[in-house]
Amino acid sequence: MALIIEARDGATDARAGRLRTAHGDVRTPAFVPLATKATVKGLLPTEVKALGYDMVLGNTFHLMLNPGAELIERFGGLHGFMDWDGPIITDSGGFQVFSMGHGTIADEIKSRPSRARHGERVAREGAILSIEEQGVRFRSYMDGSERFLSPEGSMAVQSSLRSDIALSFDECTPFHVDRDYTERSTERTHRWLERCLGWHAEHGPAGQLVYGIVQGGVYEDMRRASARVVAASGCDGVAIGGSLGAEKAQMYEVVGYAVAELGGERERLPRHLLGIGDVDDLIRGVELGIDTFDCAMPTRLGRHGTALVPDPHNRWRVDLTKSEWRTSEEPLMEGCSCHACTRGLSRAYLSYLARSGELTGMRLLTEHNLAFLARLMADLRQGIFDGRLPEVANSLRRAEYRPKPPIR
Repeated sequence: MALIIEARDGATDARAGRLRTAHGDVRTPAFVPLATKATVKGLLPTEVKALGYDMVLGNTFHLMLNPGAELIERFGGLHGFMDWDGPIITDSGGFQVFSMGHGTIADEIKSRPSRARHGERVAREGAILSIEEQGVRFRSYMDGSERFLSPEGSMAVQSSLRSDIALSFDECTPFHVDRDYTERSTERTHRWLERCLGWHAEHGPAGQLVYGIVQGGVYEDMRRASARVVAASGCDGVAIGGSLGAEKAQMYEVVGYAVAELGGERERLPRHLLGIGDVDDLIRGVELGIDTFDCAMPTRLGRHGTALVPDPHNRWRVDLTKSEWRTSEEPLMEGCSCHACTRGLSRAYLSYLARSGELTGMRLLTEHNLAFLARLMADLRQGIFDGRLPEVANSLRRAEYRPKPPIR
């Protein structure tokens, strides 16, 4: 098995260990920064590594469209192309393809209309043309050309990218579709998983792990059944995807349904939670037994002037573009290892950079947010080893969290 479980928490389902990959171990539980287009936006690979991250996530959909899998393969895959020597996980492209038809999860939560209803946005962002048993036909957001992505095609791209972990092709079903559609979609996702595993067994690069993806919407029976199907498929790990509900309590319930089916002989299958990265969700996810997470949240917030801080009453965020910080001499955060905090840069200066759209500000806040989450995950991991996870988690939730010096 790829996952070595080294410690378990007695009060929750949390576990800590190491995920073994071709390019080294990933200390779990872990947050995985997005290197969507072969870069963690604004930072060098050496800077990401220095923050304590073991693995990054590349985006199959975007990279196949630009610069193309063939070019990346000429450089020895993503590792050589982007100069990252650690593990890389690549998604299947399914989420991005289906978001063009259904809209993103954020669109759902905020009740925004589907992109497919807006002709101008479709021309700019692409569109689904048809969903077939063989795969998905769509219009590229790059040049408007018609493209097709199948389970075999997704695996072929990820093979060229030479990622350490490849995700199977799936349909990311939103929660606004009915039960009948969710059931048919989930069954198709299971058939696509079989095809992904079949292709990979014959053509996949040696050492590349393949994760199947659990779907089933918010329905308990479908989530549990999907988790059982994926776990029994012979895949190397399990990712939990799709829409997890309209609010956090429901999301935790839905994740719990899947994890409950991954005990016993399935316990050593690594568990990845797709697209989740809010601080409270990471804490609860660890308690539920999730090993790895990925999300665009910390880097996206940083580029838009928002920093992560120990303030749960404000979703652990401070928006530095607001006028209240224009003259603040207060540092961003005490005890953080990022450059903005170690040099004592004022919130006034960071606010000025954010409001001016300066690249320096984007870099500083991106680095800070990733440093915050790296330290958070390291503390949760250590809490599991020390038998103190409930204490660590509760201190986070009560806003008593103060990071310790970074672990190198």
